[in-house]
Amino acid sequence: MADGKYLAVFYSDKAGPKWQAWNALSDTERQSRDAVGLPALEAWDERHKDAIVHMGGPLGKTLRVTDAGTAKAVNELTAFVVVRAPSLEAAARMFENHPHMSIFPCHAVDVMPLLGMETDDEGRPRG
Repeated sequence: MADGKYLAVFYSDKAGPKWQAWNALSDTERQSRDAVGLPALEAWDERHKDAIVHMGGPLGKTLRVTDAGTAKAVNELTAFVVVRAPSLEAAARMFENHPHMSIFPCHAVDVMPLLGMETDDEGRPRG
């Protein structure tokens, strides 16, 4: 059986303690953190390159559409990536101590199966 595909979504509470600490850093301290964090992100990507189906990336400003119309919205969704793994638990383990949480100010990552997403080996939708 082929591995399943899993969506990982990172969260950042901009009012939470991790972001408060991040915002309190001086420019020099933030650059120092970047100097450690960016190579750590590259190393994570390299370590998991065979499992990454879609690199994803950061998420921008949000518009929420409801029955009442469309309006600006604020949420904690920060970034996403799609990975291949033999199980949900295995996919979740890939994100333990991820640099977005251990070095940068994201506070959580949700990992969930992509149901009914048939793709080829490169992650392109089939049919």
